Amino acid sequence: MTAATSSAVPPRARPGKGLNIALWVLQIALALMFFLAGGHKLTGDPQMVGLFDAIGIGQWFRFLTGGLEVAGGALLLVPRASGVGAGALAGVMVGAVVTHLVVLHNAPTLPFVLLVALAFVAWGRRSQIVSLLERLR
Repeated sequence: MTAATSSAVPPRARPGKGLNIALWVLQIALALMFFLAGGHKLTGDPQMVGLFDAIGIGQWFRFLTGGLEVAGGALLLVPRASGVGAGALAGVMVGAVVTHLVVLHNAPTLPFVLLVALAFVAWGRRSQIVSLLERLR
């Protein structure tokens, strides 16, 4: 690697011990929340069926969203994939925030709080994301 290319590679800042512990506590809490929310969607909880009826896309979208939430929750618990899981779930939460604002016309408080928490995890695990992207190149 030449000096010119080594300066273009972003530094791989690994979180310190305290931040790493905080990230793991947050990741576990988020994973549990997404397992619960995704599970309710996948098992046909009447409240979730009604919510997705109100969205108007169809029940297939409930299954897709529930599957993404459960899979993302699982990724949050895998040490080398937690950053990717947080990034994927952040995308789902952006969709949830927009849906609450534009389609359901109500406050997206919970999806927004989850989005912020997921963004923090993705930032804390950014070295994993960068490493994955470099391997895909």
